[in-house]
Amino acid sequence: MNKIPVSVVVITKNEENNIVECLESVHGWASEIIVVDDESTDQTIELAEKYADKVFHRKMDNEGTHRNWAYAQAKNDWVLSLDADERIIPELRDEISETLQENKEYHAFTIPRRNYLGDYWVKHGGQYPAAQLRLFLKERFRYEEVEVHPRVFLEGETGHLTKDMIHYSYRDFSHFLSKLNGQTTLEAKKWFQAKRKMSFGKAFWRMLDRFPRTYFRKKGHKDGFVGFMVAFFASLYQIISYAKFWEMKQRIEKK
Repeated sequence: MNKIPVSVVVITKNEENNIVECLESVHGWASEIIVVDDESTDQTIELAEKYADKVFHRKMDNEGTHRNWAYAQAKNDWVLSLDADERIIPELRDEISETLQENKEYHAFTIPRRNYLGDYWVKHGGQYPAAQLRLFLKERFRYEEVEVHPRVFLEGETGHLTKDMIHYSYRDFSHFLSKLNGQTTLEAKKWFQAKRKMSFGKAFWRMLDRFPRTYFRKKGHKDGFVGFMVAFFASLYQIISYAKFWEMKQRIEKK
């Protein structure tokens, strides 16, 4: 098949267990594959070099800045942004090809994403379709240059693809907890640097609100015990972030 004029950009750090399947899912049809590696100490780079057209070495300063730099390296106007734990299925590949040939209106597209915990597809609790804005014209798109959960700034209209991207979110509950720990640290740091007015009462209320919203209103209960744990971990996010935020403030006050 003719290659699709899109640059696939993958951000990595110690992703030797994921990077091959990720790059294999786009190899052969994307006209350019770029990997930007954040000082991996495993075999990520060696494995990536077998598939990628370009492999860059760049220490991440913050997520938004790092991603904007990575997308700027693309030779094509259209960029498909992937994480190493994501995969493109053939049906989505074909939809991307057809869409870019016919598109005259949109400057970006969202892609529905299937999130997996181990080999279980989490279908409820807000986990699906969980559409992500991942295909875009690089000149019209940028991230807010902050460390965690950067906002997207797009000039133009957004379309919506219908075929799924696969996301192996968590290997198991231990991996889920490990990522939760890292994400809450970054969230607390974001609040602290922005001098956000956060209180225990606000964080406690968000914790109480998050579980029923995820488990009942968004029907997480339909995923059984997995759905319960996803809702439970979601409820912990705010209170753990607040605990770390509180510690940061205490350290400053003691100086």
